[in-house]
Amino acid sequence: MFVDHIKVHAHAGKGGDGSVHFYRGKFQPKGGPDGGDGGRGGSIILLVDNSTDSLKTFFFNAKLHAADGDPGGGNQRFGKSASDVVYKVPPGTLISRWTEEEDPETGEIDVVLEPVVDLTKVGEQFILCQGGKGGKGNVHFKSATHQAPREFTPGTPGEDGDFYFELRSIADAGFVGFPNAGKSTLMSKLSAARPKIASYPFTTLQPMVGVMEFNPIRRATIADIPGIIEGAHANIGLGHQFLRHIMRCRLLMFVVDTAGSEARDPITDLETLRTEISLYSDELAKRPWCILANKMDLPGSEENLALIKDRFKRVKILPISADSGLGMDKLHKFLDQKIGHNTE
Repeated sequence: MFVDHIKVHAHAGKGGDGSVHFYRGKFQPKGGPDGGDGGRGGSIILLVDNSTDSLKTFFFNAKLHAADGDPGGGNQRFGKSASDVVYKVPPGTLISRWTEEEDPETGEIDVVLEPVVDLTKVGEQFILCQGGKGGKGNVHFKSATHQAPREFTPGTPGEDGDFYFELRSIADAGFVGFPNAGKSTLMSKLSAARPKIASYPFTTLQPMVGVMEFNPIRRATIADIPGIIEGAHANIGLGHQFLRHIMRCRLLMFVVDTAGSEARDPITDLETLRTEISLYSDELAKRPWCILANKMDLPGSEENLALIKDRFKRVKILPISADSGLGMDKLHKFLDQKIGHNTE
């Protein structure tokens, strides 16, 4: 199961109450105050882990809870602090606070998402909800004029709230195209990733990120985004689930079946894809982009390539065939120039 967005409720633990206690010894029947402090409540912590690739853990457990701290005891004994609870999230997880507001005119409930943190670095930790502080025991309230205090402070509540977790794949470049345009084959030829490949639509049902090695110290990451369909910007099909994963890409590569082998018009496909991107995000529409004119080994591709070049005169167009290897060397060199970066 692949889950890339989910609402969760998080509640950190309450701090333990301070203790009201007086020392009672064999020769001190009326000893002074010795109530100890309460323990700290457990916090809820998110850890960015590279071995996690989806948010499915939270699908089965959408209520995150940490234990309360123990109360203090006599003889100035501190209550035991509760353990923090650590949840792993994949790199690229965007955390927002979820609040619901009623529209005064229509009475409808609107969801407001306020960004909290963008977790992108492996090993990064973030305290989603801080555990409450332990209360003070009555030993803190004694004085020369107040020798038998019964005051104490309760532990403070732990933080809580509703949150929206959204996974946005991290990649330098991303493939955008209709189903069966050849994106998965391209991914398998350019990187070590091995997506499922077949001659029917929607073979790829979840984003996949692969690593391209240009040389021992230069590399880049590319994302194979599931096939987008018309209306994806309005969440038709699985539109938003797919489109969110290209929001981090520095370069968009529009993959098109140049031969029109499935009775599709490549120019219409490109125009539709550009429209879907623009309607989904103005920011995304302004990113650098190029056209990968795929399936150039099939009949009809040369004629269609000429039409594509005439329609998109200012756009970089790379004629390729992922299946036969045609033009792949030039594509590899182009990507090295555009998105390659040193790893040392």
